[in-house]
Amino acid sequence: MALIQCHFFSETLGLSTAMTVILPQRTSGQVGMAGVANRDRHPTLWLLHGGSDDDTIWLRRTSIERYVSELGLAVVMPQAHLSFYTNMEHGGQYGTFLMEELPRIARSFFPLSDAREDNFVAGLSMGGYGAFKWALTQPDRFAAAAGLSTANFSTAKFGEMLRRPRFLELVYGTASQEGTDNDLYHLIRKCSEAAGEKPKFYQTCGTSDFLYEHNLELKNAFEASTLDFTYDEEPGTHDWAYWDKTIQDVLAWLPLRKD
Repeated sequence: MALIQCHFFSETLGLSTAMTVILPQRTSGQVGMAGVANRDRHPTLWLLHGGSDDDTIWLRRTSIERYVSELGLAVVMPQAHLSFYTNMEHGGQYGTFLMEELPRIARSFFPLSDAREDNFVAGLSMGGYGAFKWALTQPDRFAAAAGLSTANFSTAKFGEMLRRPRFLELVYGTASQEGTDNDLYHLIRKCSEAAGEKPKFYQTCGTSDFLYEHNLELKNAFEASTLDFTYDEEPGTHDWAYWDKTIQDVLAWLPLRKD
């Protein structure tokens, strides 16, 4: 695998930011790990970090590089700070950065496929919210989307539970987000009712996670829709032991094309 960390200027954000990228490499000489590159333009997993982390965290806390080595799958991990992948009320336009600018820049740097069937998005906690929000907003861009221990910021009681509503106010202001494009429940209904191709969705959460009840509410919303949805749960909490295991489940679930 080729591992690249890029620092670049974002015109959307008006500042320098970063992404960490894993690219497939065709090789049999790596000790303990095979490498596969099936195509000239690689299928891509856009993998989003959680609220306390950055673009390097998936590499530092999981074996994602090893897990994708034999799949011929590129992984793009952007830096989004504590933005919830949203156009912030008091901060950067991270929703536009993620959904519009990042794919354009990444594909200008690297040979990444822009075909819908070759693109997938996943994330944990805040990144799960971002992954679902992106795929539900732009369903024509993805074949699949997955959320691990998703932090559903659509609910007012989430901010009350964390007892830190001020950092949510930086993103959303003080107005209710119900019925807006920041509301996952609204996006699920909207996507479900829309015409055209839609991604498959996968959700998983540990049964001892402090977000477990919120994930059950989100599960119910997906199951009430017409979307292709898979849910999984098992013992676990909001930690990297759970995410290191379940990202492997996500990779096994992805509808990767067989050439």
